[in-house]
Amino acid sequence: MKKLKIALVHDYLQEFGGAERVILALHQAFPEAPLYVGFYDPAGLGSHISHFSDIKILSTFLGKIPFHQQLRSPLRLLAPWAFASLDLNEFDVVIVSTNAYHAKAVRVREDAALLVYCHTPARSLYGYDTRSNWKKNRYTKFFGEIINHFLRLQDYEDARRADQIIVNSQTVAKRVKKFWRLPSTVVYPPVNFIDTIDQKVTPTPMSERKYYLFVNRLNFAKHPELAVQAAIDLSLPLRIVGDGPLTPSLAEMILDAGASDRIFLLGSVPDEQLRTLYAGARALLYPVVDEDFGIVPVEAMACGTPVIAHLSGGPQETIIDGRTGVFFDRLHLKDFEAAIKKAQKLEFNPDYIRAHASQFSQAQFIKKMRKIVDQYAKNS
Repeated sequence: MKKLKIALVHDYLQEFGGAERVILALHQAFPEAPLYVGFYDPAGLGSHISHFSDIKILSTFLGKIPFHQQLRSPLRLLAPWAFASLDLNEFDVVIVSTNAYHAKAVRVREDAALLVYCHTPARSLYGYDTRSNWKKNRYTKFFGEIINHFLRLQDYEDARRADQIIVNSQTVAKRVKKFWRLPSTVVYPPVNFIDTIDQKVTPTPMSERKYYLFVNRLNFAKHPELAVQAAIDLSLPLRIVGDGPLTPSLAEMILDAGASDRIFLLGSVPDEQLRTLYAGARALLYPVVDEDFGIVPVEAMACGTPVIAHLSGGPQETIIDGRTGVFFDRLHLKDFEAAIKKAQKLEFNPDYIRAHASQFSQAQFIKKMRKIVDQYAKNS
């Protein structure tokens, strides 16, 4: 069997979330593969930059544009051409991890394989919530819709050049079928907490858990304001992990409500601290609509913590209502608060919750991705 020369491609490296954890798992699966990105912003990664220290990272020409770190959204107009300009002719298999930045526009040799791991077709192009409420302003909405029309055409054509599309959930598989008219293979993303949790953390008994937890980027699509408002209304202690543009407004909400003694903005925290926070939480609050997969709820469950989540997207595949969490139907504060009250009356078993989460381990992800790549080695 021929030893394949493999490259990894990712939209960009500027923040640390589920998509970046996928890249780290792919690097573990294929440690000799270099990583190509639209641009690389070490400062944006903060303390998480150490995770990428042993990876060879190469950027497109976007990384040479002055102030590219602040121009991420406008530069998506150039992203298809930036990725297409990469010279990847030396590689037998190119694995692309992509969401909104058109990394799948890369070109490979005619006899090489292009595998696209799709977190979701770009949310901004297909009517889903994004990190900013860009449609609220009539000018950005007008010009954004025009730009998105042309980017959708490009997106469709780029998707059809892939030899295989791999998606992170049945939810995203349906989107790929709807928007790209293509089949896909589901490989759930890696939740590395599952592989290390037994050695790192002992869950606190449910009777001793006092606080609730919110973990995510603090932007419009994640609705952290609902978690904060629910905590204010129900007088709940809340820990908030994450950074983002909504941080100042959330801090103001907490201050105005006089809740600074029980609602805390912790910012970004190291994995070890995050595991401890998960393991000690009464529940994870997850008011996210149409989530692609949702690694955060699975991380919480891996620590034996139930999840209160909106009934949409990936969490429908990972949470068992009444056993590992509670769903609510409408993205409305009253519905969200009713779900929290319902969860307070249920008896959750941390061991059962952890066992349920084990199917989403990083080891399983690596095994499945290697198997897919090995198929191309046999055919080469």
